[in-house]
Amino acid sequence: MKTQQNIANLREDYRLKTLEVTDVHPDPMQQFQIWFDEAMSSDVPEPNAMVIATANTEGVPSARVVLLKGLSEAGFIFYTNYQSHKASELDANPNAALVFNWLELQRQVRIEGTVEKVSRATSQVYFQSRPKGSQIGAHASPQSRVIADRTILEENVQKLEKQYADTAQLPLPENWGGYIVAPRKIEFWQGRSSRLHDRIVFTKVNENWMINRLAP
Repeated sequence: MKTQQNIANLREDYRLKTLEVTDVHPDPMQQFQIWFDEAMSSDVPEPNAMVIATANTEGVPSARVVLLKGLSEAGFIFYTNYQSHKASELDANPNAALVFNWLELQRQVRIEGTVEKVSRATSQVYFQSRPKGSQIGAHASPQSRVIADRTILEENVQKLEKQYADTAQLPLPENWGGYIVAPRKIEFWQGRSSRLHDRIVFTKVNENWMINRLAP
C-alpha cells in the first residue's frame, strides 16, 4: 500500500544534542528536574504529559497519557479516578512505567517503578486548587464506565453547577486522588544521528543509583 510505503520512509536524523555519563547529575531525580526545566523553558507543548503503562495480574498491558502534577525525591505524582481502568490495574498490580517524550528536544525519559496512593490530604489540596470546571468534571464522570450517551455527563454537570453555585471549591470525591510512582529505573534518551542514540540508565540498588550507558 502507498500509505505504508510513506510511513516506512518517515525518519528524522537527530543532531540537536549529545549525552554522556559525565554530563548527568548523579541523582536521576535531579537530572530529570534539569531536563524538565529545559523542556519548560523551550516551550515544549505540555511538557508534563506522560504515558503511563499499567498491566493486570495476567500481564496484559494498557497505556494512556496523563499529566504529571507533582515531583519530589520520592517520585512522580499524578491524579485520577480511583475507579478507573488504570486504578483497578494498579490496585491489583502496583507497578507502572512512565514515558516523557519531548520531540522538540529530541529527548525521551523512561521510568519504571512501584506505585502507591498519596495521602487524602495531599489529594484534597491539589483537587481544590483545580479550576472549578475540572472539579465538577471529576464528580460528574464515572470514568472508564460505559455510558449511553454524552447527555448523561452534561446532566450531571448541570446538577453539580446548581448544587455548588455559591462555592469555588467542591469536596474531594471519595473515589478520586493521587498516586506516586517511586522509580527503580530511569533512562535518559537523547536522539543522535544515524540512530546511534545516547542512552544513560540509572538503576536503584538498595538505596544507591547505579549509572550505565546502554547501546541504542
